[in-house]
Amino acid sequence: MLWIGWTLAIIMFAIAFVGLIYPVIPSVVFLLVGFLLYGAIVSFEELTWLFWVIQVLFVLLLFGADTIANLVGVKRFGGSKAGMWGSTIGLLIGPFVIPVVGILAGPFLGAILAELIFTRSGIKQAFRTGIGSVVGFLTSVAVKGTIMVVMIVIFLLFLR
Repeated sequence: MLWIGWTLAIIMFAIAFVGLIYPVIPSVVFLLVGFLLYGAIVSFEELTWLFWVIQVLFVLLLFGADTIANLVGVKRFGGSKAGMWGSTIGLLIGPFVIPVVGILAGPFLGAILAELIFTRSGIKQAFRTGIGSVVGFLTSVAVKGTIMVVMIVIFLLFLR
């Protein structure tokens, strides 16, 4: 049963990391499912209430990091709320419309279009907002990836 528990947990962790690039995959859910599957198949004995409190705090940090990175990226480059929303929508749609390239092109084009259509800013400002959305996305991926690695390390430390 130990091998099955580890195999399923590792598969869930791998899917969680894929979710960093494809935001339609809820990374944090797959991390938590990995912990739960391991506990259900092997044992919850070492996954104490302290472990779960720490993980819930990291989950909250993950949600905050995602939102703040996108907001800071767009705002730092002079974008508006419309640019932020356009970036988010582009991030969700882009990978499906333009596979692989859409991961970066989606938020970039979404922010530009939102700025041009809703705030009627000039092309130069819209382009800056698009750059900011990509910077925010890449920052978000780096921060969330780091937090997820820390969560997995804590998981391993609790297993002794």
